[in-house]
Amino acid sequence: MRPIPEFSPKEKTMTKYLVTGASGQLGQKTVDHLATLVAKDDIIALVRTAEQAALFADKGIATRNGDYEDPASLEAAFEGVDRLLLIASSSFDNDTRKSHHANAINAAKKAGVGFIAYTSILNAQENTLGLAEVHKAAEIALQDSGLPHTSLRNGWYTENLAMGIPQALGMGQHFGAAGDGRYSTASRQDFAEAAAIVLKGGYDGEVLELAGDASFDLNGFAQTLTDLSGKPVSYVDMPVDAFEGALKGAGVPDGFISFMVDVDSKLATGVLQDDSQTLSKVIGRPTTPYAETLKALMG
Repeated sequence: MRPIPEFSPKEKTMTKYLVTGASGQLGQKTVDHLATLVAKDDIIALVRTAEQAALFADKGIATRNGDYEDPASLEAAFEGVDRLLLIASSSFDNDTRKSHHANAINAAKKAGVGFIAYTSILNAQENTLGLAEVHKAAEIALQDSGLPHTSLRNGWYTENLAMGIPQALGMGQHFGAAGDGRYSTASRQDFAEAAAIVLKGGYDGEVLELAGDASFDLNGFAQTLTDLSGKPVSYVDMPVDAFEGALKGAGVPDGFISFMVDVDSKLATGVLQDDSQTLSKVIGRPTTPYAETLKALMG
């Protein structure tokens, strides 16, 4: 992995950069970091509503309207764009997400976009998680498109673990079915900085496995919650069926239950662990320790 490219702050170029999903949490952070690397005039944020556009007007960032469901709107929005960050669709339906990504890739090709960076998942082509199916398809579509591209194979956001914290602190237990499986998480800010750097240039044509520098299992996660809160929390490992039943008993929506069970049950196979430290090499600093992110989330 090469050293982080040297960029002059707010470098003015003739290149136009567009970020899809710009109003989302990752998108906003990516646009903000990109604005430290290139001139704001070179950045375009893709939005769907006037309210979203207002977020960027306040920052001096231009916007264009486009919707993954509307290929014509995407083609118009991508006109004159040189480098595109395609942030994966947030739909919960895999078929819909596949369609969204195909629409964006086809529109980019028709509009003459010169490069696409896509937010994929760790080890996408071998990853057995259900949600990896979408990313496999997108990576294949990018390859088939003939467009120069880079796969940003993002690991798990540390922030994804936050939803279980209140229950864990309240009960003194964190339930799961992950065994000794390990996460290599990083903060959303870490991934956003990498996306902005790759969009700016220097990693074209590469497949980047991006994850936190250190990994932990759910016993370690429970101990970290104990240390941060002062309240004892232990990890309770359960058979998959029992874990599913516990989630149902807690009132977790059915669609989300299947997602959580899939992630936990496959964690032990290494689907969300990576020790390459590629992410820290790209961003030029260590990734944010997960305990630091959790502390901020817990207030």
